[in-house]
Amino acid sequence: MSTPRTSKRTPLRQPSEDSRRTRRRIARRGENGGEEAPVPAPRPPRGGPDRHHTGIEPERLQKVLARAGLASRRQIEEWVEEGRILVNDRPAGPGQKIGPGDRVKLNGRLVSLRFGARAPRVLLYHKPEGEIVSRHDPEGRPTVFERLPVLRRGRWLAIGRLDFNTSGLLLFTDDGGLANRLMHPSHGIDREYAVRLLGELTDEQIRSLTTGIALEDGPARFDTLRREGGEGVNHWYRVTLSEGRNREIRRMFEAVGLTVSRLMRVRYGPIELPPRLKRGMWMELPEAEACRLAGTPVPKGKEQERERAPKMRRTVARQ
Repeated sequence: MSTPRTSKRTPLRQPSEDSRRTRRRIARRGENGGEEAPVPAPRPPRGGPDRHHTGIEPERLQKVLARAGLASRRQIEEWVEEGRILVNDRPAGPGQKIGPGDRVKLNGRLVSLRFGARAPRVLLYHKPEGEIVSRHDPEGRPTVFERLPVLRRGRWLAIGRLDFNTSGLLLFTDDGGLANRLMHPSHGIDREYAVRLLGELTDEQIRSLTTGIALEDGPARFDTLRREGGEGVNHWYRVTLSEGRNREIRRMFEAVGLTVSRLMRVRYGPIELPPRLKRGMWMELPEAEACRLAGTPVPKGKEQERERAPKMRRTVARQ
């Protein structure tokens, strides 16, 4: 009797990693008509979009927050030094850059930020006498901000100041970079004022005011000064200057022995006070003109906005 053969079973070999990849490619070809299916891109990490996938380069913290209308760059730098700003729950540092994936908090509150170019908003306001250019006044006097429309994001920034007894053109924007551009002395933005004096200037006084006179905080002079007529003791003049020190125009005329009885700003840089804009009224600059003022590209379809006459509006002061 023959002894039955015993067969040895060969153990199954585990497929290699290369063979697994080959099988997956074959399966994808079968499901897609012979073409390999695209491999899905990896998801960005949780907690916000990844800056490497958005294509947006990081920007300086001060620039982003100023553009959001929170404050000027100088004020934001002071907040950084005081530790009031956190980036990803850590104190921000000088010159720090942030991107779309970063979380920024001011005084413990999350700040809503927008990256990339956007059109700034610019308001023209005809300030009357008797209003102060400040958000809060210890004496309880009315402020110009009580007349402005409410912003959903950010806040209005005053471009320059006018003292309590001065009227005329006052600009506001929600873009801190634009505000800095229009106010910084390095840009040489000139302002024009209509001035009524109690008395008349002599030729010698005009030469002194245009060549330079000494004030307590340094020398000062008008870029231009011309007569505009007058009757009796009241005489009108037009003056321009490229800086905005506190009560500078009034102090300059006082230095030559004359008193300003009325002062009104009629132009700030390229923007003139519209004749239709009465005291206490405001109007918004068309988007195309606001972009030109900021030196940013005009959005498509907005080039012809200048032809439309902007609406003049009056807001009741908020309590």
